[in-house]
Amino acid sequence: MANTPIFTGAGVAIVTPFDKYGNINYSKLGELIERQIANKTDAIIICGTTGESAALDAVEHVQAIKYTVDVVNKRVPVIAGTGSNDTAFGVKISNEAEKAGADALLMVTPYYNKTSQSGLIRHYNYIADRVSTPIILYNVPSRTGVNIKPETYAELCQHERIVATKEANGDIAALAKTIRLCGDKLDIYCGNDDQTTAFMALGAKGVISVLSNVCPEVAHNIVAKCLEGDFKGSADLQIEYLDLINKLFMDVNPIPVKEAMNIMGFECGECRMPLAPLVPADHEVMVNTLKQYNLI
Repeated sequence: MANTPIFTGAGVAIVTPFDKYGNINYSKLGELIERQIANKTDAIIICGTTGESAALDAVEHVQAIKYTVDVVNKRVPVIAGTGSNDTAFGVKISNEAEKAGADALLMVTPYYNKTSQSGLIRHYNYIADRVSTPIILYNVPSRTGVNIKPETYAELCQHERIVATKEANGDIAALAKTIRLCGDKLDIYCGNDDQTTAFMALGAKGVISVLSNVCPEVAHNIVAKCLEGDFKGSADLQIEYLDLINKLFMDVNPIPVKEAMNIMGFECGECRMPLAPLVPADHEVMVNTLKQYNLI
C-alpha cells in the first residue's frame, strides 16, 4: 500500500538566523517561518544542512525544533534534521525531536566515519526501530562520502517508518532504478534545486529547497506546475531561475544563501565558524544576481 506523503510541493531547508553574539535569533526565525508560510511553502525543514545543524549543540538543536513546531502550529509539516554519524546519538536526538512535535525526521547518511551499504541498513533500521515518527533518508554523497544505492533503498523501504528520501546524489539514472525497485514504498524528494522538474517527471513528490529561502513562491510553483501536469511551464520557470540557483551554491551551503538573505535585508547573521562569509568579489556577484531577479 502506498504511503501518504509527508508533504507534496516545496519544503524549505530553512536557514538558522543568528544574532550579533552568534546565538539563535528566535524572533527572526519566527519571521522567516511566517514569510515562508505566507508565500506557499509546503513544509519547513529545520536543523538541516542549510540550518547549520553541524554547528548547533544538542540543546540548541532541540530548542530550534520545538520553537519551529510551536510557531508553525500544524499549518504545514515540520521536518526535523536528526541525522548523525553516531547511531546512538541519532536515536537520542530523534527521540527529542519527536517529543518536540516534529512531523517527520530527516536523517542524513553517516559522514566522516562513513559506512558500507550493509552498515547503512543496520544504522537506519536500528534508529527506525526506536522512533515512532516517519523518516526521510537524506543522500548527499558530496558532503558525506557515502552514497545510498538503489538496492539499499529497496531494503530500507521495507521498514514501515522509512517512507521517503531526499536524494541529492545528482544521478538521475540511479533515481529511476530506485523508483523501479521501491515503487510506492518510498516517496522521493529532490535535494537539488536545479533538478526539480526532472525529479517530478519521474514521480517525485516535491523538493527540499535552498532556493525557497530566497524565493519561496517560485520554488513552490516549480513543483506545483508539475503536479498540475504542466511540465513545460515548470521547466521554463526552473530554467529562468537557474542563474540564481547556481549562485546559491557558488560556495559551501549555506554561506551563499545566508549572504543573499542578509543582502535582501532579512538580518540572518553570519554562518558559524568554520564557515566564513563570501569573499568580496563573490559578494558583489551575489548582489548583482539578486538585482537581476529584482530581489533587491
